[in-house]
Amino acid sequence: MEKEEITPSEWQVMEVLWASDTPLTSSEVYKRMQGNVDMSMRMVRVLVNRLNQKDILGYTVDEHDSRVYHYYVQKQKEECVKEKSRKFVDSYFSGSGTNAMAALLQSFALTDEQIKELEEILKKSKGQNAESSNEKE
Repeated sequence: MEKEEITPSEWQVMEVLWASDTPLTSSEVYKRMQGNVDMSMRMVRVLVNRLNQKDILGYTVDEHDSRVYHYYVQKQKEECVKEKSRKFVDSYFSGSGTNAMAALLQSFALTDEQIKELEEILKKSKGQNAESSNEKE
């Protein structure tokens, strides 16, 4: 069974954990979120628990206090972004990546630098597609 996707509130919690190079307790996550997000400590604990149930976070039990859990990332941001993007394309563009990209490109004015960056991404994508075609043969 496919896991639920990350909600916007859960994403805010994950941003804190993705930015950390060490595991964090829910209290530490809450402290790092203060001022940026209006969320109670209880809500942070609920969200961390949900993320753990979705296998996006793992945890270890503190060696000095068994009531304290240290949460660590099991799923990197890039992987979550890809999943979210895929679901967006499936939901709104019937799975057509071309239609999704065209709609997004038509929605924004791009600078020459951004256009060059997109051209590089397309070149890389074309190269990856050629490699995967050769592997299938």
